[in-house]
Amino acid sequence: MAGLYFEEFSVGQEFRHPLTRTVTEMDNTMFSLLTLNPQPLHIDAHFAEKTEFGQRIFNSLYTLGIMIGMTVYDTTMGTTVANLGMTDVTFPKPVFHGDTLRATTKVLSLRESKSRPRAGIVEFEHHALNQNDEIVGKCRRMAMMHKRPV
Repeated sequence: MAGLYFEEFSVGQEFRHPLTRTVTEMDNTMFSLLTLNPQPLHIDAHFAEKTEFGQRIFNSLYTLGIMIGMTVYDTTMGTTVANLGMTDVTFPKPVFHGDTLRATTKVLSLRESKSRPRAGIVEFEHHALNQNDEIVGKCRRMAMMHKRPV
């Protein structure tokens, strides 16, 4: 497994994930329409030109998905039981077509699962950054992780 087991995490542990992704107009339009989000800031160039951004902005839910997806290989691939939730999701700066995103993760806390003796709970803090090292997304995520097989 590429992911880590519960016992392999430590509080304060940091990851700089190697995967990067340049986001495109097609990504933004397709995701917005597939999720039934007709927000003109995402899909209407003429509307968006008249906003403070001067152009379309990338759908924030897709930014969240990319941010968490980039973290999977190094942390939870094949070793997670389930995501338990995400909190404190923010998007401090907009993402635009052509931006290249990368992600970092910090382990905030660890605890044994109360309901599953072969699992533990890891609290992650994820950041998405653009090519200028500006934070464009962040969140806390709780994941139930498998313990090492016995």
